[in-house]
Amino acid sequence: MTDLRWKTTPYAGWGRALKATGPLARPDTRNELTEAAFPAHGNRRSYGDAPLNSAGAALDMSRLDRIIAFDTKTGVLEAEAGVTISTLARICPVKGWLPAVMPGTGFATIGGAIAMDVHGKNHHNKGSFGQHVKAITLLQGSETRTITPKDKTLWQATVGGLGQTGIILSARIQLSPCAGRQMRVTETRASDWAEHIALLDASDATYCVGWIDATATGDALGRGIVEEAEIAAGSLPPAQTPTSRAVPFNAPHFALAAPIVRAFNQLYYHRVPEEGRTLLRPMQDFFFPLDRIHDWNRLYGRRGFHQFQCVVPPDQTDALRAMAEAIATSGLASPLAVLKKMGKGRAGYLSFPMEGFTLAVDFPNRPAAVQLIAELDRLTEAAGGRIYLAKDSLGSGSTVRAMYPDYAAWRDAVEKADPDQRLATDLIRRLGLRSPS
Repeated sequence: MTDLRWKTTPYAGWGRALKATGPLARPDTRNELTEAAFPAHGNRRSYGDAPLNSAGAALDMSRLDRIIAFDTKTGVLEAEAGVTISTLARICPVKGWLPAVMPGTGFATIGGAIAMDVHGKNHHNKGSFGQHVKAITLLQGSETRTITPKDKTLWQATVGGLGQTGIILSARIQLSPCAGRQMRVTETRASDWAEHIALLDASDATYCVGWIDATATGDALGRGIVEEAEIAAGSLPPAQTPTSRAVPFNAPHFALAAPIVRAFNQLYYHRVPEEGRTLLRPMQDFFFPLDRIHDWNRLYGRRGFHQFQCVVPPDQTDALRAMAEAIATSGLASPLAVLKKMGKGRAGYLSFPMEGFTLAVDFPNRPAAVQLIAELDRLTEAAGGRIYLAKDSLGSGSTVRAMYPDYAAWRDAVEKADPDQRLATDLIRRLGLRSPS
């Protein structure tokens, strides 16, 4: 611990609505972490306060980004916690492999992907990220310990466990075979809610995701574009690969005003021909479409934004439709709205995924949006669903505890692993997740 170099600085999650100020250290090697016991984060792509510790110090693990081993015959890869998913998506397909599950941003790190048990566009057939992890090396105080799924209780408290059982140093992951480095994507218009749900439900594609026009109302409520994709052999010429751009400053308040968002969504919906289309796209363009615009969170201005993401059981699509209607008539939605079908796969006690349908929508940080999200949380709980703690910044502890049936098992395991609560974060304290019941 004495080797760590600290710098007191303000920092935030990706939504920038919640912030903290405190000492941060960015270790370059594992040896610097001897006896360290602070909350750890990667690139802070969780939206709310999951990576924040306003009560003390925190560790930025992004420099621990070394590939330790890669067996190209079996597809088993071992890497430090700070290695990004984008790095794996870039180097592994060359050897015929790809992470089985990739979230919507390649900037997520392996440590973060485990701590949040992230899911991807193929959750309906590949499950969650944690289900493809074979071993995790944890730093628990002065002890380093490697755990596997055989360590049942500690394992399930660690995967999707918000980083409360120890500092994730590295992990061994089983990759999936990969035939190429491009995607064959079929885009289909969904004219309304019923058609959108039906298309997602009927799809047998390996990857499937729906963009939803969260401003459409009336007969057009729920309209959007369903993308179905398969990995295709070969790679596209570099000239067809889009270049990255950055948002250089905080956008003004009116940048995402309701008329502008409605106009953008109208254009985006009609970019796909009425009869649909199939095209080839670069792999990273399909998996991480927003990563081409660095710092796109600045589009929401200095006040930042909140994302609401829930999942509800398969028989609760009417409840999800009611949420979509409340969002559409609020005039608060941004262009970023996603509807997906999910399968049963999940790896830990606090893993978000469950069989059903998930809806994710961004909202600029305004008082009306805070009230709307509180109502959406209430509707989610009533429908037997749950909200995603990687995205949450506004939920209440009682609501979250009711949504996660294995919460008590997680808390008991975490208190055993970190009895002094030295790894507690702002999210843990806001929701009271480690408080006595």
